[in-house]
Amino acid sequence: MTFVVTEACIKCKYTDCVEVCPVDCFHEGPNFLVIDPEECIDCTLCVPECPVEAIYDEADVPDGQSHFTEMNEELAKLWPTITEMKAAPDDADEWAKVSDKLKLLER
Repeated sequence: MTFVVTEACIKCKYTDCVEVCPVDCFHEGPNFLVIDPEECIDCTLCVPECPVEAIYDEADVPDGQSHFTEMNEELAKLWPTITEMKAAPDDADEWAKVSDKLKLLER
């Protein structure tokens, strides 16, 4: 099993989760974070740190978002590892309330 970053992270990109990850399995894209399933050790530390509740156990990914499991795996191979917390985008709180953001994902 692994943990998966889902749609809620798009354009919010809070990095609180990165700060607690003991194995540096997060990768950063332009407006989204992903978890490398090969590096994730299922410690669950990142889940409560996400202010928008975007991180789920692979078995509990919400209906309609299962494609994020493959997307995390794919994009983790392309994007650089992020190991330190960064400031969230200025408009992150506004985007936290928006749903249906997949079309806004920047690769």
